[in-house]
This record gives sequence, structure tokens and C-alpha cells, in this order.
Amino acid sequence: MNTRVIALCAVSIVTLIYGVTFTVAKEVMPHYIKPFGFILLRVFSAMLLFWFASLFIKNDKIEKGDYKTIALSAFFGIALNMLTFFKGLNYTTPISASVMMVTSPILVLIFSSILIKERLTLLKVSGVIIGLIGAVILIVYGSTSGGDAKNMMLGNFLVFINAASYGMYLVIVKKVVAKYKPVTFIRWLYLFGFIFVLPFGFTELLEVQWQEISTGGYLRIGFVIIFASCITYLFNLFALSKLKPTTVSVFIYLQPVVASLYALLVGSDSLNTVKIIATVLIFLGVYLVSKQPNKSIPK
Repeated sequence: MNTRVIALCAVSIVTLIYGVTFTVAKEVMPHYIKPFGFILLRVFSAMLLFWFASLFIKNDKIEKGDYKTIALSAFFGIALNMLTFFKGLNYTTPISASVMMVTSPILVLIFSSILIKERLTLLKVSGVIIGLIGAVILIVYGSTSGGDAKNMMLGNFLVFINAASYGMYLVIVKKVVAKYKPVTFIRWLYLFGFIFVLPFGFTELLEVQWQEISTGGYLRIGFVIIFASCITYLFNLFALSKLKPTTVSVFIYLQPVVASLYALLVGSDSLNTVKIIATVLIFLGVYLVSKQPNKSIPK
């Protein structure tokens, strides 16, 4: 198994985790903890875990000029990304939020072509268009109405900002991610991210009534911290070191599929022909964008 296949497997696992996270996080907010407080807890816990893990490895020395890039990556990939996502998820539904995330690959294509001069091939453009069509079909015709949505329009707008922020992060972090060990890099990423989110989540975190959180609530919070914060960022960094940002970002198309399947498993949604068609289109889009035309094209 070559490194490209391993990288594609890694980003697929990330997609599965994120797809489940939409529903898991929604079950925690705002009943147990408010969105910004949850983000601060998530970032602070992940930061501690990565700095602790870094004690057991030989860390790379970060070049002085790269701290600015890491800080910028933390702003888009940790702070703005997470804050707008959890706040938006608090207002909209998990499936709507997951589908809104599919705008990110289009934005990544734009950012990549401007910032790192990535060549836009017909194959990639076709994959993005086909995947987007599938995603639009899923959100317009496949999702159930109602649900726990306080303000779906505002929520979806905030998730769109989240998608744009994540797209920018994928492009920016590509410049430095291959230079350092994942744990070495990500501990600094989360340290800067913690500094950025602290002013927003400090008050909300103090308001949490920890004694009122159920065992299930703690398990859900733990899942978001361990899997959605630590595992996903490690796997994403590995994938970004082997693949183009557009290839990694297009796996966001799978998140609505995972979110829908998880909703089916917990009995909160139903399967129909429209969703099946949309799923096929989304998978086809992912295949086209991740496929390399020939060996002369670099990963």
C-alpha cells in the first residue's frame, strides 16, 4: 500500500469522525455547555494532550519565519473555523450544517489557484461540480424539515464562514506541514488557537454546571475532544503532507452522507431514492477530484 492510498484512508477516517461529530456535538450544546465554552474546552484539552505527547518524542525546531504561518493557520483552522462551526451548529440542524460544508472544496480551489498557483484541471473542476450537485440535491430534497433548528439561515451562514475558514486553513498549512513532525507542529497550532479562542469562551466555560452533566454527556464531550480534535487534526496533517489541499478538502463531500447514515442509525431520519442518488454523485465527485490523471502530476 503506497503513501497516497494511506493518506486517502486517513482523510476518509477524518470524514467519518466529522460526520458523526455533527450530531454528537449538537446533543451537548447548549444543554450542557454553550458553543464558545465548548470550543475553549476542546482546544484547551487538545493543546494539553499534544504538549504532553511532545514530551515523549524528539521535536523539530520551528523556524522563526514559520511561527507567523502557524499562527495564521491556527486563526483559520482552529479559532474562526471552530467558533463559527459550533455557533452555527447551535442554530441549524446537523445534516444542514454538514451539507453546507461542501462549499469548502470550491473555496479551496479558488484559494489554491491564487495563493499557491495550483493548476485547475478539467478533471478536478468536473469532480467539484458533480459533488456539489449531489450535495445540493441532498440538502434541498433529501433532508427532513423541522428538527432542532433555532435559526437555520443564520446557522447555515455561520457554517459557510466555517467552510471558507477551513478551506483557507488547508491552503495555508500546506506550506509548512511537511517540514515538521505532526505532534511538533500541532502543539504550536493548538497553542496559538487557544490564545485566539480564550476571550470568546472563557465566560461560557465558567458557567458550566459540571455536576449536572450526565455520563453520556461526558462521553460525547470526550469524543469531540479526543477524536474530533486530536485524531482528525493528526490524520489531516499527514494527508496534507501527501496530497493536494483540493484533494483533502473534497472529502468534505462525504460528511453529509455520514451525517445522514448516522441519523438513520439513531432513528432520526429516513432513506429515500433522492438520498441514494445524491450519495452516488458525491462519491463520484470525490473520486474524480482525488484521481491523478498520470504519474507525472505531483501529489
